[in-house]
Amino acid sequence: MAENLNQAQTIEYQWAYSIMDSSRVSTFLISMLLIVYGSFRSLNMEQEARDRANGSTNCLLNPSQTSQTENNVQTLDTMQALCLPLGASISLLVMFFFFDSMQMLFAICTAIIATVALAFLLLPMCQYVIRPCSDGNKISFGMCGRFTAAELFSFSLSVLIVCIWILTGHWLLMDAMGMGLCVAFIAFVRLPSLKVSTLLLTGLLIYDVFWVFFSSYIFSTNVMVKVATRPADNPVGLVARKFHLNGIVKEAPKLSLPGKLVFPSIHNSGHFSMLGLGDIVMPGLLLCFVLRYDAYKKAQGLTGSRLTYFHCSLLGYFLGLLTATVSSEVFKAAQPALLYLVPFTLLPLLTMAYLKGDLRRMWSEPFKSLTSSKHFQDV
Repeated sequence: MAENLNQAQTIEYQWAYSIMDSSRVSTFLISMLLIVYGSFRSLNMEQEARDRANGSTNCLLNPSQTSQTENNVQTLDTMQALCLPLGASISLLVMFFFFDSMQMLFAICTAIIATVALAFLLLPMCQYVIRPCSDGNKISFGMCGRFTAAELFSFSLSVLIVCIWILTGHWLLMDAMGMGLCVAFIAFVRLPSLKVSTLLLTGLLIYDVFWVFFSSYIFSTNVMVKVATRPADNPVGLVARKFHLNGIVKEAPKLSLPGKLVFPSIHNSGHFSMLGLGDIVMPGLLLCFVLRYDAYKKAQGLTGSRLTYFHCSLLGYFLGLLTATVSSEVFKAAQPALLYLVPFTLLPLLTMAYLKGDLRRMWSEPFKSLTSSKHFQDV
């Protein structure tokens, strides 16, 4: 009788044990670290651009001027925020219907983009390693441009990692490439206001819910899960078959494209946790925005409480990820993570901004200095 009761209790709380699995814990930690690191990396890039434009670390530049200095940074406007979910839907359908005929193109494009993103991720580490034996001067490569030794080292490392991934298809290397993509996207894409942030995240929430919950009614399968878990033929294997080199080149493994982070369980063989890169990047853009706003208020001497908007949003992201994980265990089915992440990050932020009197400012032009017009009049 006691054994049956214990078994019943174990089954009842199985979802709680699953959440504490190593794969789940890894998903939580890595996704939050990527958002924090990408946000601070973006803030540092903005500060460096200010320093170059003004020659001083004490002058606060408005992001519209900063973006002119940083040619590589893309600031989304309202129309782009509205069109992004539509573009993502079209891309998803293309991969769903034409994956077999275009899988080599997908694999090659992914490898090239991931190489550049991974080089960006590894650059600070390479700068730290190279600093004692480098003078910081740039080396010219003709039409390709000028690069520091650290940049060349980071790019070489990323090329090596991507090549090993192509040959082995190892999940850890795929995750490294995915991490690079997350950090690069958060650092180089910026949201200008809370209005654009709300439009973007709301549209992506609808996109995520539709393709996870309702696509099976139209396409007889879950399109999102199908695309996310579909492996691609290895380009090395395709080239070997094309030139009849099967006897020379060992059969290359299929590649799971880095559109997600995968963490296998240490204790439960064959079990793994998966989180799409969009579930990290899109809330990450919002957290990057509020971190920049917190820094702006601090520079203006407007900070009050210790609880910043960034802390509030990061806590909301954690609770949203926890809720999504519990839901997937309870319902035993894939869940649209943005259904939980967007409300848990956006609603507390809106509430906190309203209570602190910042909502109107953050909604439209949060970084526009109130004293700028007066300053120019005095000049």
